[in-house]
Amino acid sequence: MDAHIVAVCVSRNKGEKKTPVAQVELRPGHGIVGDAHAGNWHRQVSLLAIESIRKMQGMGLTVDAGDFAENLTTEGVELVTLPLGAGVRIGDVLLEITQIGKECHTRCAIYDQAGDCVMPKEGVFARVVKGGKVQAGDRIEAPVTI
Repeated sequence: MDAHIVAVCVSRNKGEKKTPVAQVELRPGHGIVGDAHAGNWHRQVSLLAIESIRKMQGMGLTVDAGDFAENLTTEGVELVTLPLGAGVRIGDVLLEITQIGKECHTRCAIYDQAGDCVMPKEGVFARVVKGGKVQAGDRIEAPVTI
């Protein structure tokens, strides 16, 4: 199976789950138009594999795409194995991996329920090099040269 996008998600505010939408627009140097995490910084777009979400489902949690505040839910690509600086192509869009995992300063509701959370270890972050539109089903190529 080819690597592809499972869901695209946005939120108006930081610190909340993201909601799946039909399509998102990514702008270079900004991120996803209308998303709370967009801006001129290194974590413009967050990605998490559906395989990671399924681990949490296997622990008995009722979670799905966007529940970990990720923008792009992927399938078929091992995100955490991509090196910093690697390119990820989704259609016309080109992302550059800028961070793998993150420090959670406070325990989220998912951690409280399961005693663990995948985003701090398995979520990756990127900046937008080349913009465009992304939707569920779009093919992912990774790693690619920037």
